[in-house]
Amino acid sequence: MKTLLRLVTAFFVGLTAGCATQTPAPVRHPMAAGHMPATRPTPLLLISLDGFRADYLRRGLSPTLQMLADGGVRARAMKPSFPSLTFPNHYTLVTGKYPDDNGIVNNDMFDPKLGSFRLNLSKAVDDGRWWDEAEPIWVDADRHGLRTATMFWPGSEAKIHGYRPDHWYRYNGAMPYDQRVDQILRWLDLPPTQRPQFMTLYFQRVDTAGHYYGPDSPETDQAIRDADAALARLVAGLKKRGLFEHINLIVLADHGMAYIAPDHRIYLDELINTAHARVVSTGAIAGLIPAPGHTRELDTALLTPHPHMTCWKKSQIPARLHYGHNPRVPPLVCAAKVGWLIVSSRSSLQHNKKPLLGEHGFDNAAPQMRALFLAHGPSFRKHLVVPEFPNVDVYPLMTHLLGIPPQPNDGHFSAVKDMLRPVDR
Repeated sequence: MKTLLRLVTAFFVGLTAGCATQTPAPVRHPMAAGHMPATRPTPLLLISLDGFRADYLRRGLSPTLQMLADGGVRARAMKPSFPSLTFPNHYTLVTGKYPDDNGIVNNDMFDPKLGSFRLNLSKAVDDGRWWDEAEPIWVDADRHGLRTATMFWPGSEAKIHGYRPDHWYRYNGAMPYDQRVDQILRWLDLPPTQRPQFMTLYFQRVDTAGHYYGPDSPETDQAIRDADAALARLVAGLKKRGLFEHINLIVLADHGMAYIAPDHRIYLDELINTAHARVVSTGAIAGLIPAPGHTRELDTALLTPHPHMTCWKKSQIPARLHYGHNPRVPPLVCAAKVGWLIVSSRSSLQHNKKPLLGEHGFDNAAPQMRALFLAHGPSFRKHLVVPEFPNVDVYPLMTHLLGIPPQPNDGHFSAVKDMLRPVDR
């Protein structure tokens, strides 16, 4: 996740794990206990391979992923939402709302009432007020009497609209992949009345390697192999339990990754006096709040053409990006050209032990930002390749699979229903 200093610490409070037995019980909807569906839905496991670009599958390094794709549904690619960053897109996937509508508009945000949000600020990450502009699917499921479990996911550590998943873990990037997979299998070993119907599983090292070493590096290839090995362990565990053909799996990524040459940097302090603005975010996308009395100065400096970035007033961001009306979007937004980074100053690079060779967050129309999507299970057709689709459509697909009504969202079930067997549409 994003600069790698953040990635190692992201969500973030050490080894502390929270399960239903170790954390306060979720606050359930008063009607949920008496409204368990008469027929339990097929379990659904949503798996995120952070930073797994769509074309990584063609490298021939992930036989388990290829097996799932060949025996199920594969999209040629999935289009992330803008900005193509980790927290905004993970929340889009589970709410069906663009970041501008779900409130998680960047990995780094500023809200006058709530203060600053960053991946390594556990107080902010745990605060449900940052997340409550949308309702994630585990809240929907809990409201309708289904059990839920998250083996890491942005938002799952906060109490949102009074709910947490029935089982959840505080993010710990050092937790071995095998341990994460084994926890999913333990949840599936619970008695039927306690077994979660919706679960998430998260792996981050493809993204980490892409940042540190670049998307075409041997290290990224190894991270792809490691993720595939973890999925092989999951598949073996499911088969041992007789569940492989009785669980719906959706495996996807939040975004892709682009190579960044070490000298491709845009220095804000060479364009503006950074003392005259709050620099909320940098990277592929920068957000700035002018200090009082300095709006015209910053507009003049940034809204003129630049060779490797484009800046807009938030009201003038292109409509195709679905971005700019949320109060958390700063007044000035600058988007770097793919392959370039916006940084606050040359001196800020001295704090990084190693320059980033990969980044995302760019225009979501860029091919390098395209994400993986595949699905396998009894509800899905076999041997099907579908065209690219936007990631807001994943949420209505999942609510349909769980048999629960979706919350208002930006997705379209009609765009993805043909992935399903006719009897399951």
